[in-house]
Amino acid sequence: MADPCVLVGRAGGDPDRQALLERWLELTRTRLPALATQHGWPIQLDHCFMRVCLDVSLGARWDSVVPRPAIRTLSTAQLAKAIAQAEAIIADPASLPDLNRASLRMRHKA
Repeated sequence: MADPCVLVGRAGGDPDRQALLERWLELTRTRLPALATQHGWPIQLDHCFMRVCLDVSLGARWDSVVPRPAIRTLSTAQLAKAIAQAEAIIADPASLPDLNRASLRMRHKA
């Protein structure tokens, strides 16, 4: 994935959005995957955490709500909601399996 600073540059260079993108990538690429083995989660890869957080925070399969790639097309409010969902998972690790199943149901895979 491209550097979030480059992505922000394409989106107008909003420093608040840049901070949100950096937080999103830290949570989904580093923090959540680091907790996966410790908690025995059914997912471990960054894109899976992104899927779960986006689907749950948007209430639907994320790519039915925003065009791909999400990192470029999410509104700032949508991005903030996805970050809040990632932080909620960190605060309550036992919630992840149910959230993953909910995401998979949204995709008709569960």
